[in-house]
Amino acid sequence: MAIREILTAPDPRLKQVSDPIEKVDDEIRALMDDMLETMYAAPGIGLAAIQIGVPKRVIVIDLAHEGEEPRPMYFANPEIIEKADDTAPYEEGCLSVPDLYEEVERPATCRVRFLDYQNELREMDCEGLLATCIQHEMDHLEGVLFIDHLSRLKRQMMLKKLQKAKKLAQPA
Repeated sequence: MAIREILTAPDPRLKQVSDPIEKVDDEIRALMDDMLETMYAAPGIGLAAIQIGVPKRVIVIDLAHEGEEPRPMYFANPEIIEKADDTAPYEEGCLSVPDLYEEVERPATCRVRFLDYQNELREMDCEGLLATCIQHEMDHLEGVLFIDHLSRLKRQMMLKKLQKAKKLAQPA
């Protein structure tokens, strides 16, 4: 396992649409393991492969609280097959848009079909934070960041803050 570099906006690779995988094999499992280690080190609760520069439809999520036993979830080729009409707001952040948070409205619940770590086809009902997180990570697979759900003005303000933070972080 290895910790990989997380791409940050406005890196154009984050706008790339990810490709489906044929199956979850040892290569994809190694990718998932690296993604999980990278996500834990960041720290975060979800990561899409494109965020580490790999344009494959692969996501990892772990919603365990600090001090709890990890509960990693692995999703390859995830697709939402059903979603609620009602929405729920949630203050979202993103490892690719570090230290910036904003409220986003998403369907309150959804049902997802995916291949798991063992290449088994599964379906899962998601609600609450899991529903928000899976939809957020699936957006990455389509080249969409959570800030793309905001007004143009808010998005531009967040990108300016991000660029300013990057400049301040660079050695003189």
